[in-house]
Parts: sequence; C-alpha cells; structure tokens
Amino acid sequence: MTRVALRPVINDAVETLRTAGVHSPRADAEHLAAHVLGVERTRLALTPLVPPEKLDEFRALVDRRARRIPLQHLTGTAVMGALDLAVGPGVFVPRPETELLYAWALAQLEALPHDHTPIVVDLCTGSGALALAVAHARPDADVRAVELDPAALVWARRNADDRIAAGDAPITLYADDVTDPSLLTELDGRVDVLLSNPPYIPDGAVLDPEVADHDPHLALFGGPDGLDVIRAMVPNIARLLRPGGVTAIEHDDTNGAALAALLTARGDFTDVVEHPDLAGKPRFVAAIRT
Repeated sequence: MTRVALRPVINDAVETLRTAGVHSPRADAEHLAAHVLGVERTRLALTPLVPPEKLDEFRALVDRRARRIPLQHLTGTAVMGALDLAVGPGVFVPRPETELLYAWALAQLEALPHDHTPIVVDLCTGSGALALAVAHARPDADVRAVELDPAALVWARRNADDRIAAGDAPITLYADDVTDPSLLTELDGRVDVLLSNPPYIPDGAVLDPEVADHDPHLALFGGPDGLDVIRAMVPNIARLLRPGGVTAIEHDDTNGAALAALLTARGDFTDVVEHPDLAGKPRFVAAIRT
C-alpha cells in the first residue's frame, strides 16, 4: 500500500480550520494527526509518510473540528498537570489557564510541614482534573472533590478509577452542592488548601461555539455578574479552612477586583491577592484564612 506524505495534508487541514474560525488551527491539526497516529505531537516529523486509511481518519476528525466540536472531545482527553484525563459530552473541558491554579496549589502544599498530612478540597471539580492532578503530585495528601452535576460526576468517577488503576492515591468524591451550608461539616476548620474553578461566566456572555454548544451550562454561568455561585460558597470556604489555610478561586477575567473585594469585605481572609494568567488577564484570587 502506497504511503502518503503527512505534512501537506496537515497544511491543508490548517487552512480548513483557519477558514472555520478555529483559534489555533495549526496546533489543533497537529494534535489530531498525533492522536490518529498514536505519537506525541513533537514526533510528527519522524512520521513523514502514513497509510491512506490514517489520512482518511485524520480528515474526518478535521471536518468535525471545523464544525467547532472541541478538540478534547475528538481526542477524548484533556491535560492537567502530568495527567491526561478523559473528557467528553456532559463535562466541562479543563482549560490550560487552570494549570496556574494547580501550580499555585502545589507551591502552597510544599510550604507545609512535611510530617503533616495536608487536606485539600476541590469545589466544582467537574472531570476531577484539579483534585486528581494534586493527588498524583502529592500522594501524601487527603484530597476531597465536590461536584453537583450527575453527568460530570460520571466523568470524575471514571477518571478517579483510572488513576487508582495507574497507582495513584484515591481521592474522595462527593455528589453535593458547594453552596450548601452543611457541605463537608466534618472538615470544618481543618482544610489546608481549598481550590475552586466554579461557574463564573456572566449570563448573556457571547461564547465560542466550542463552549456555548458543548460545555454544560451548569458549569459555565454564574448569574448576571458571574459571581452568584462564588458568593454563595465563600461562607463554606471560610468555615472549612483552618486558620492559616489558603484558598484560590478562578474567575471571569472581568471579576478579579470584585472577587478580591468580596473576600476582603468578609473579614475572614487576609493577604487577598489577584493573580493574572500568562496573557496578563485576571485569572484567580488567592487568600489566607485569618
């Protein structure tokens, strides 16, 4: 069977995706090619010729991506930390920006005494991405994760089971509402690090088709200003954290100052700091429990 040159086919795919309005056409085309060939994207150059049936599979995926189906739905995975996690319809796809929240959490854990078993809570865990990435990096931690949406919990449990099979320490998953005043009362005043990537997009925001048509709206929208869920869960965060415990909450890029003011006004937090993402946009706010 005659093999076909891969690079011209990728270049054609890039133009197809660019015309369709995909924001990162070359990266997406190369990720899809790597997925089809079962290689790392960085090793595509080592596979210059491929069988025609692989190119047919690749072109079919490119056509679906051009219809603005999320890349991660086509490959079936999303990255968080060192992990590739299963994602698909019914669960929010973790974004690269949330890697900053994950890195911040690891830095906070590293500062704790090494003879202490840290308790970490991830509110609105979705696919389990943050909780499982932390548990992978810190097997000594007691990691708890909370999710309300039953469809998302299916993905979180699948990922948690996969990580146990791979040898990671298990996390504890809860089907619960992060705004419920009775949430995790057994952990009152004991949590060292509390993370959250909650629904925070203001109602009515104009979103890309990959988000508007494929991410569950329950994981996206946070009321008129995007802060409804955050306002309601902040009392729980204050209750759960031990004195000196830390929290970091991701937010819409219009809400950094508003979230910082919300935490400051409660009087339960100190050292409230706004953190930008790599593009310089406000991304998450961190604080220490007084």
